[in-house]
Amino acid sequence: MEIPVKKVDSLEPLKWEEVRKDKEAAEKIDFKMVTFSLGGKDYGIDIMKVAEISKANRFTYVPNALPYVRGVYNLRGDIISVIDLRLMFHLPVPQLPETGLENMIILRLDDYPLAVLVDTIDRVVGISSKKVQPPHPLFGDINIRFISGIVEHENRLFIILDVERIFGADNEEKPRQEEESLPTEVQEDESLDRSELDFQFIVETLATFRNFHHSPVNDIWIRERVEEWKALRKGTAAVQLRNVDDADTFLSSFYSPCTGAFWTDDYRQNLMALMPQAASGSFTAWVVGCGVGYEAYSLTCILRELYPSCRLKVWAQDNDLLAISGAPNLIFQPEDVPSYCDAYIIEGKEGQQFAPEIKDLIMFEYHDVRNSVEFPAVDLIVARDVLSFLTAVEQEKLIKDFDEKLKPSGIIILGLQESLPETEWIRKQEGQVAVYRKR
Repeated sequence: MEIPVKKVDSLEPLKWEEVRKDKEAAEKIDFKMVTFSLGGKDYGIDIMKVAEISKANRFTYVPNALPYVRGVYNLRGDIISVIDLRLMFHLPVPQLPETGLENMIILRLDDYPLAVLVDTIDRVVGISSKKVQPPHPLFGDINIRFISGIVEHENRLFIILDVERIFGADNEEKPRQEEESLPTEVQEDESLDRSELDFQFIVETLATFRNFHHSPVNDIWIRERVEEWKALRKGTAAVQLRNVDDADTFLSSFYSPCTGAFWTDDYRQNLMALMPQAASGSFTAWVVGCGVGYEAYSLTCILRELYPSCRLKVWAQDNDLLAISGAPNLIFQPEDVPSYCDAYIIEGKEGQQFAPEIKDLIMFEYHDVRNSVEFPAVDLIVARDVLSFLTAVEQEKLIKDFDEKLKPSGIIILGLQESLPETEWIRKQEGQVAVYRKR
């Protein structure tokens, strides 16, 4: 009896080979993406479109931009637009602390950089392009036109964004009703006033490197200085302040005459021409940011000369503990002292210093001017180049303190490049000295 034998299809081995090849193709990694999260969902961007990832929290505001344009950012001398993808796609934005850093992905699109902000940045994931499925509107909170595909990897579903379609040349093909979802400012940024952007970035970097803050107090000087700086540097990249040395060079012409030294005889003559010519009873002065004491000693000698019969008192304060602690016993060389101080100098054990006749008139104190200080009303406030190194809010508070502590006939001496509002103060200048009186 013949036993029946199952006939094997001659094509079956070929089918198994195809299955094997399909499996190998599916496992072949030929696509990599940077993964991140938005609104609690996982997303990815083709790594070939990503230049780098970074963290930042200082963006320069761009007037009249749409809400999702957070501003512009100085990326090593290049000015780039910053788009918040969460705001762009109407997703919640977590509240960061004041010093918190945003997660930023720098995109490379047609050779120009663009930054996008996301919730968190995960890692680089490698997959096979064969595993990428067509997009479906149910998978995300983002318009399907901006999604290039969906892929599952390690039990997570990733929505792959098409950044070329979102930010690139394909914008021209979008229906007009969708334009409101697109960052057209990316193209419009090119038409922004480059001069104003340069100004904004210089202001930002001065605050970062030297805690120098732009405000109405120094607006005139800094705008003029920016134009001088641009003429000197000649070139957009060179205009930006890239380090502390650049910031110091930029600020070199800001500081008032005789900074860090005794006031010269010329400066003394300018000041005396602006001071009240008659004073009786007592005369008090407040020197803010006196450093090691050069300003306080110079001023006291001048006041002693101007008002020989007055009871003088000078409060001299600084928040540099080392400097202020050495000020009462300041030692100096004879050649450093202006002639108007000669009558008040004695020879000490370690060098020349001021006689008690002058030293006893000055109260040196450690004090941070951002905090309130209690003493009687004063006739004169000296705060040269102090306001500009406070934030705008701190400047307003200190000017208010000046107003409260200054006698009705009193005057304020600010830095030569600083100013008070003309609506409230009368300015008078003599040579290198400018004083302010309340209107």
